[in-house]
Amino acid sequence: MSRIRVGCAGWSIPGRHRDLFDPGASQLARYATRFDAVEINSSFYRPHRRETYRRWAASVPRGFRFSVKLPRTVSHELRLRGTGPALDRFLAEVDGLGSRLGALLLQLPPSLAFDARQVSAFLRMFRRRSDAPLACEPRHASWFTPRVDDLLSTHAVTRVAADPARVPDAARPGGDTRWTYWRWHGAPRMYYSAYPDDALRALAEQVRAARGRGAAWVILDNTAHGHAVADAARLQSMLGGGTMPTARNRRDA
Repeated sequence: MSRIRVGCAGWSIPGRHRDLFDPGASQLARYATRFDAVEINSSFYRPHRRETYRRWAASVPRGFRFSVKLPRTVSHELRLRGTGPALDRFLAEVDGLGSRLGALLLQLPPSLAFDARQVSAFLRMFRRRSDAPLACEPRHASWFTPRVDDLLSTHAVTRVAADPARVPDAARPGGDTRWTYWRWHGAPRMYYSAYPDDALRALAEQVRAARGRGAAWVILDNTAHGHAVADAARLQSMLGGGTMPTARNRRDA
């Protein structure tokens, strides 16, 4: 679907921004009265039980979607090699989200250079296990070439458009651009800085342009001082507010 989803990394709501949301039975349910997407980053550090994912899925509206970050065991410790057992465990857990699973996120360590054989083997193995939309956020300069984009596209993997961008091409979507995924981490200070209106307006224009090719996700990750919620809400308004669910269309699983 040609849909724009705006959300945050995690569903924490700073007290000063609680008036942006309607009441909810939990923090996640309250978050979901305003946004229709969230990125789960805690899965990078520790596993969650399938039942936990199922409970999260049951607390959000039907149209809400989760993006879930792959474990660091896969990306940072094994560095994409011999990851079958770890990937199987992770996919069995996130299956608890059911139809609320919208995407998976693979963030790579800055030291991991592109190796075509290694990446091809990993993505073939991943696709034998899952057809979930996959977004990859590489951080080594060797990943930002047409050759890499072609390989990612072959396996239906979109390359994240990140801010701050380590190289100019990292700011733009790549790989399979039939859907797009922005991760804005805060600038100039990553995770801490809020974004000014002019930066968000420029982002809104990029997102609108990409929407015609398919779904567009935008995740605000500048959560350290609680700016992600306000920035996401402002961006949502700039995009016309079309992504905001309401209590009227809520239906628990």
